[in-house]
Amino acid sequence: MPLTSLPRFVALSVMGAMMTLSQPAVPAQSSSASSAYPTRPVTMVVGFAPGGGNDILARLMAEQLTKALGQSFVVENRTGASGMIAVEAVKNAPADGYTLLVGPSSAMAINPSLFAKLRYDPVKDFAPITLMGNIPIVVAVRPENKARTLGEFVEASKRAPTALNVGSGSSSFQLAAALFFEQAGIEFQNINYRGTSQVVAALMGGEIDASLLDAAGVLPQVQAGTLRALAVSGGSRYSALPDVPTITEAGVPGFEMSFWSALFAPAGTPPAALDRIRAVVEQSMQDPSVRQRMAQLGIEPATSTAAELTALLNHEIPLYRVAAHKAKVEPQ
Repeated sequence: MPLTSLPRFVALSVMGAMMTLSQPAVPAQSSSASSAYPTRPVTMVVGFAPGGGNDILARLMAEQLTKALGQSFVVENRTGASGMIAVEAVKNAPADGYTLLVGPSSAMAINPSLFAKLRYDPVKDFAPITLMGNIPIVVAVRPENKARTLGEFVEASKRAPTALNVGSGSSSFQLAAALFFEQAGIEFQNINYRGTSQVVAALMGGEIDASLLDAAGVLPQVQAGTLRALAVSGGSRYSALPDVPTITEAGVPGFEMSFWSALFAPAGTPPAALDRIRAVVEQSMQDPSVRQRMAQLGIEPATSTAAELTALLNHEIPLYRVAAHKAKVEPQ
């Protein structure tokens, strides 16, 4: 589906930070029961180890929710199986608002393309709450590369006698690379690595020609000049790299992909409880200290309504299936 045919709210959530800055911290509720939520601690389940971007963002939002709602929001890490252990745990939890999922796009939008027998439906099994952040994708090369712009890089790659060697640190980035290079008309050979740090080392060492990397993972090298960012994904420029154009600005229109993190609850959770959580997240995004911390993580603040988050999933799940087909990734 071309971006121009999407509703504006979907385009914004896919391509850039989507802020809702005019909401009250906690909306008024019509019933005393709903306004009392929460009356006990709430668990926020993260599918990855402590210290990663998703985990740090979860803990940042947990602090804000604890202060605003008067009960502890506690982060619980349930690692393994590409985030599926955490997702399944929340799916099977009581739908009472006391178990939430910090769901990254990898688990909610990409896993359906990678696993043939996924034991959860990202749309049907969960009540969407709100986006929390977008993570731009950076097209990176070594400083020695003669291409100073994305356009020069694309033209030089098309003229190259052999396919470009591209490194990917996960299946998610392999799919992103498949979509980008197909969109740009470049032949490439994917080389898999175990994580972003290995891809960065391989790129700096000349083992590969280019890579698509998450902004947080490559930002220190770009700022130090040891890698060059040719473009970033999204509808607007990345605040930490304001001089780097978007991929569309740089001449490759149609690449819509960015990674994100969002809050979900089990399907059937009372909407009033979810509304209170969403309002706090929206208000927190106005806090300069929160925005500064997110910028340090390479994450752009983003919020959404439940309907917008559902629309984002319904758009991205088939998009990644197309990418998996192009990348010749067989579901496990």
